[in-house]
Amino acid sequence: MFEGQPRGLFALALANTGERFGYYTMLAVFVLFLQENFGWSAGLAGTYYSTFLMFVYFLPFIGGILADKFGYGKMVKIGISVMFLGYVLLAVPLGNGGAAVGAVIGALALISIGTGLFKGNLQVMVGDLYASPEMASKRDSAFSLFYMAINIGALFAPTAAVEIMKYAQKSLGFEKADSYHFAFGVACISLIISILIYFATRSTFRQVEGGHTAVAASDKGKTVATEPELSKEDTKARIVALCLVFAVVIFFWMSFHQNGLTLTYFARDFVATQSTGIEAMLFDVTNLVMVIVAIYASFAVAQSKTSKGRIIATAVTLLCAAGIVYKGLTMGEQTVEVSAPIFQQFNPCFVVGLTPVSIAIFGWMNKRGIEPSAPRKIAYGMLVAAIGFCVILAASIGLETPDAQKAAIEAGQQVNRVSPQILVYTYLVLTFAELLLSPMGISFVSKVAPPKYKGTIMGGWFVATAIGNLLTVIPAMLWGAVPLTYVWGVLAGLCLLSFLFIFSQMKKLEKVA
Repeated sequence: MFEGQPRGLFALALANTGERFGYYTMLAVFVLFLQENFGWSAGLAGTYYSTFLMFVYFLPFIGGILADKFGYGKMVKIGISVMFLGYVLLAVPLGNGGAAVGAVIGALALISIGTGLFKGNLQVMVGDLYASPEMASKRDSAFSLFYMAINIGALFAPTAAVEIMKYAQKSLGFEKADSYHFAFGVACISLIISILIYFATRSTFRQVEGGHTAVAASDKGKTVATEPELSKEDTKARIVALCLVFAVVIFFWMSFHQNGLTLTYFARDFVATQSTGIEAMLFDVTNLVMVIVAIYASFAVAQSKTSKGRIIATAVTLLCAAGIVYKGLTMGEQTVEVSAPIFQQFNPCFVVGLTPVSIAIFGWMNKRGIEPSAPRKIAYGMLVAAIGFCVILAASIGLETPDAQKAAIEAGQQVNRVSPQILVYTYLVLTFAELLLSPMGISFVSKVAPPKYKGTIMGGWFVATAIGNLLTVIPAMLWGAVPLTYVWGVLAGLCLLSFLFIFSQMKKLEKVA
C-alpha cells in the first residue's frame, strides 16, 4: 500500500492533515455555535453553513485559474496564511451583537478564500507526482492514501472540539456559548503546524510547485517530464466526460455534507444522550484508534517482506486486540455522555480504517482484470449513498417532527430517541459511498483533465462540490414541521437518480478513463 510511493505524497498529505484537523474542529461545532450564540433557527444557521461550504468549494476554481498562471506552490502558501487569519477571527469572543455577526462573516470569507487557494492546488500537486508512465499505476492508491490522511485529521477533530469546550466550561468557568471560541482556537494551532510541515518537507515536492510539469520516475524530482498537449477533439471529449461526473457529484455532496447540518440536528434532538456498556466504547476515540492500528498492523503482517517486520506487526495487532478486550471487560455498565458533535468522528474513523481494505480489494481485482473503472466506482458510490439514507429513514419512522420534538424537549417532556448505533450505521454506509466516489473522483479528474487546464478543471470539481454544498440548505429548510422520513427520502431519492443517470452515460465516461 505504501511501497513505491514518492516521499512528496506523504509530505503533502501531512501538511493537508493539519489543515483538515483545524477545518473539521471548527465545522464539528459550527451550526451549534450559531444557534447557541445568536439564537438562530435551524434554517438560518443552515443557510450560513451551506453558503460557507459553497464558497469553500467554489473558490478552488478561482484558485486553480490563478495557480495555472502563477504556480501551485505559491497559491498554497498564500492560501494557508489567509485561512489562519480567518480562524483567529473566529476564536475571538465578541458576544452576540452586530459586531460578532460581522466577525463571523469576515472569518468565513477569509477561510473560504484561503481554502480556495490551498485545497485544490495541493491536490493537483499530488496528481502531478504521478504524471509519468512509471508512476501512473499508483495514482488511485495514492489518492486513497491522501484521502486517508485528510480523515486522520478529521478523526480527532470532534473529540478535540468537545474536550476543549468542556475544559473551558468546567475548569475556566466560561459560558457554553463562549467555550466554542476555544474550539476555533484549536484550529489556529493546527494551521501553524500545517505551515511548518509544508516548509520543512518542501524539498520532496518542490518539482511540482510550478507549472505544467510533473515528476517522471525519480522520487527526488531530478527527472522532469512535460505532458503532451491533446487534440481539440480529445480535449472536448475529456471536458464533456468530466462535466457529466461533476453533474452527478453535486447531489452526493448535497447529501453527504448533511453530517454537519441535519445529521447533527438529528444527533442532538433524536439520538439518546447517553450510552452504556460495550456500545459506550464507540465514543472513546482511543478505542477507535486501537481498532485502526490493529487493521493496519494486520495488513503489515501479510505484506511485510521480513520475518522481523511480521513479528513486530503481529505483536502490535495482538497488543491492540488485548487493549480493546480489556477495556470491554472493564467497561461494565458504565455510562458515558453522548454529545451531538462527537458523531462526526465516525466518518473519518471509517475512512481511515477502511482505506487499506478498499485498496487491497481493488488491488486484488486489478490483478485479475476485473477492477471497476473510476466512473463505475463513482456510480456505485451514489447507489450506496442512497442505501445509507434509507438506514436512517427506516429508523425515523414513528418519530415526531423536529418542531414537535423541540417543543417537547423545551417543555421537559419525555421524548422518543433512537439508539446511537443508528447514526453510527448511517455514517458507516455513507463512508463506503465516500470511498467509492471522492478519492476516485479526484483521481479521475487529475488523470483525465487536459494538461494545460489541470488547475482549472480541478477547480471545476470543487465548483460541483460547491453547488452541492449550497443545496445542503434544502433539507435544513425542510427541518421543522416536515416528517423526518420526507427529509431523508429526498436525499435517498436524489442519490438513486444520480446513480441511474451516471450509469446511462458510462460509455462516454469509460472512453476517456
